[in-house]
Amino acid sequence: MATTGPLERLVAPRSLAFVGGRPAEIAIGQCLALGFEGDLWPVHPTRARVCGLPAFPSVDDLPGVPDAVLVAVNRHATIDVVARLAAMGAGAAVCYASGFAEVGGEGPALQEDLVVAAGDMPLVGPNCYGTISATTGAALWPDQQGLSRTASGIALVTQSGNIGLNLTMQTRPMPIAHMFTLGNQATVCIEDCVEALASDGSVTAIGLHIEALHDVARFSSACAVAAARGLPIVALKTGTSSTGAAIAVSHTGSMVGSDTAYGALFKRLGIHRVRSIPELLDTLQVLDAVGPIPGNRIASLSCSGGEATVVADRAEPLDLAFPAFDAGQAQRIADTLSEFVAVTNPLDYHTFIWDDEERLADCFTSVLDGPFDAAMLVLDFPRDGLDDSSWWPTLRAFGAAARGTGTPGLVVGSMAENLPAPVEATAVELGLVPVRGIDAALLGLEAAARWGRHVPSGLPDPVRRSTGGLRVLPEFEAKRLMAAAGIPVPAGREVEATGAADAAGRIGFPVVVKATGVVHKSDVGGVVLDLADGPAVAEAAGRLGTRVLVEEFVDDAVAELLVDIRREPPVGWLLTLGTGGTLVEVVRDTVSLLLPVDPGDVRRALGGLAVGPLLAGHRGRPPADIDAIIEVVEHMQRLVYEHPELVEVEVNPLLARPSGTVAADVLITIEEGGA
Repeated sequence: MATTGPLERLVAPRSLAFVGGRPAEIAIGQCLALGFEGDLWPVHPTRARVCGLPAFPSVDDLPGVPDAVLVAVNRHATIDVVARLAAMGAGAAVCYASGFAEVGGEGPALQEDLVVAAGDMPLVGPNCYGTISATTGAALWPDQQGLSRTASGIALVTQSGNIGLNLTMQTRPMPIAHMFTLGNQATVCIEDCVEALASDGSVTAIGLHIEALHDVARFSSACAVAAARGLPIVALKTGTSSTGAAIAVSHTGSMVGSDTAYGALFKRLGIHRVRSIPELLDTLQVLDAVGPIPGNRIASLSCSGGEATVVADRAEPLDLAFPAFDAGQAQRIADTLSEFVAVTNPLDYHTFIWDDEERLADCFTSVLDGPFDAAMLVLDFPRDGLDDSSWWPTLRAFGAAARGTGTPGLVVGSMAENLPAPVEATAVELGLVPVRGIDAALLGLEAAARWGRHVPSGLPDPVRRSTGGLRVLPEFEAKRLMAAAGIPVPAGREVEATGAADAAGRIGFPVVVKATGVVHKSDVGGVVLDLADGPAVAEAAGRLGTRVLVEEFVDDAVAELLVDIRREPPVGWLLTLGTGGTLVEVVRDTVSLLLPVDPGDVRRALGGLAVGPLLAGHRGRPPADIDAIIEVVEHMQRLVYEHPELVEVEVNPLLARPSGTVAADVLITIEEGGA
């Protein structure tokens, strides 16, 4: 399956042009080194030949229309060259020059001129290192690089030229088919690349370095195409957004923001998120070689109890399990070992059978011949110059056991330097995955298990950025809106302080008295609870201000929850559920999902909270009415869809009761004067 769409000619070009001096010459040399078999056309105003190839004075003199062009001239000349390329119907231009929107002064205006000049022609950059397609040998790349020609492999996309350069130099035994560095993303963005790569049959996995997305709907659709192909995507998200600061008036605003929203997006799309560049590469290597695994049951082998303990400790916070062997399997394993070995998982098989390949193979096969989704062997080879002859039988025995049982096998060096290149190459030949580090192996296995268990769901709903001012509704007005949406709120009245006692009598004691005009009332003593008579109400109201809110007091809550829905452009509507009340920002027990959600999504999220046992009925206490909580979320979801002016709706606390719920405190932020 070949790439289709606007980037087809860039990904699989048959002709390349190179405009400029030394950077263009270097790129031509890289194409020759990679064995590009199409036409290479240097463009230089004074030179007759470049890299032994005939040069052309200008792009107007080219013998044909190029599929892709490296434009490596100054920023002003770049605009003119791009306009000429677009006019002739070139497939794409890669713009190396800097000095556009990433700088001040005339830079942003020059980038606008560049975009106009490109028209419908895809433009990569400006301010980028370029692209490499190792499947064809096309390197629009003005520097050295470390890729080799390959028929297939992973694809890497980054906004950073230097990160892209460094990624090409990695030495893990995995092929890289494509490298895209996007720079300013004037026209070609990450979304375009994922669309192109998801339909490219030479791509086996996609790795992304993302600072920000421009079109989440397109990105989500492209990722859905990749998921349908069984193509894993791993993302390193860097950078922060100031979007959250605009609506940080809520409790939720201080805890979650665009980064949380991106995390929820990745989870929904089945994208595995990583936190570092090495983790990006290690995870891609495991996913590319192992593929999705149906569960998280792992067997671990090492000849040292110390290593077994390290594996167990490092796996503790991860979504991995090391199930104990059943009695029958434990006996079969024990029969291959010394009587002094305790049969556990992770297994320390000791060195009693060291260098005995047949016994090692019997032991490893007995371990892997069980209900495991994958297995790992911790094996550190000596450094160069030392005798490693007695280590090879262990590697071969593990390879035989993995093949014989059909179990994916990782051979893991506890230190990267203890997996020399010849060992990695042999491991690959044996059908194993060599991984440089215990943490790297465990994180890769966790990613493979999550990928294998991912259930595709609907794409997130888009949101627009606020273009007007923001206003917080008075609580009484906010609760009136919530009640109209079907969400239970306390019976209450906003009155002059002098009328508070009379209002309380009409509502029925006990009551709560709240100050008005204050967002976080509990922070300033603006809430007085459980008032049982008129004099107590009058005294409290007199202290709180000229106008107060008097509400019924609810005292049968099983738990206090936070429920919040807020715009997080460009990602979507972010739903946050968690432990609520006055300690919400201290406890920080939350989970976030993107809308739309269904009852099953909400039920699973509630069950994963630390407060989940209380909701289920802890130690004889009554359980909360989970269906009523779900109904509140459904009503809030409908509310934000039906009212485009809403920016955030927060309930804290939502009182979860044995029967029903009550939105005790509500904070609603709206947009005023927006488009």
